[in-house]
Amino acid sequence: MKQLLGTLAVMLTMAAPVHATGLGDDGLHKAPWMHDTFRDLREDLAEAEAEGKRLMLLIEQRGCIYCSKMHEEVFIQPEIETLLNDSYFVIQINMFGDVEVTDFDGTALAEKEMVRRWGLLFTPTMIFMQEQVPKDAMATQAAAAVMPGAFGKQTTFDLLNWVLGKGYDGEEPFQKYHARKIEERGN
Repeated sequence: MKQLLGTLAVMLTMAAPVHATGLGDDGLHKAPWMHDTFRDLREDLAEAEAEGKRLMLLIEQRGCIYCSKMHEEVFIQPEIETLLNDSYFVIQINMFGDVEVTDFDGTALAEKEMVRRWGLLFTPTMIFMQEQVPKDAMATQAAAAVMPGAFGKQTTFDLLNWVLGKGYDGEEPFQKYHARKIEERGN
């Protein structure tokens, strides 16, 4: 009987509607796992390290259907949301925003100018920072991984875990890691 009730509880949880995050005044999705900082990436990296988390920059723009897909279908998956909340220090950057961002090399520019400096063209783009960044580096030069575009649940889940496991330092590139994980899951 207890097993039946446990199974029923799991089924009800899975059937419950999942709600997307709301939009902020800037038209971007806001999630509880995002950190609102002064966008000095040197300070953000130090704060992420102090919390035992990895710094991730999330580049988005107003009206981006792919950003919406990530927030409404992918980031809200419990296992992904847990990883983002527990293991990542996420800073959102508006591709066309005016808030000042200070890069690791000390360059301070409006978000839109910084995104242009980094050479980014797509939203969403996830930039996963190394744990240690040289003081003269741009974020994109010092990144452990850069993932432009919207991806499905399993790809995103695998990417988050690959970065946490420092797969970028190993012999197995993300594509092979992801293919192995798909095979292991049997899907």
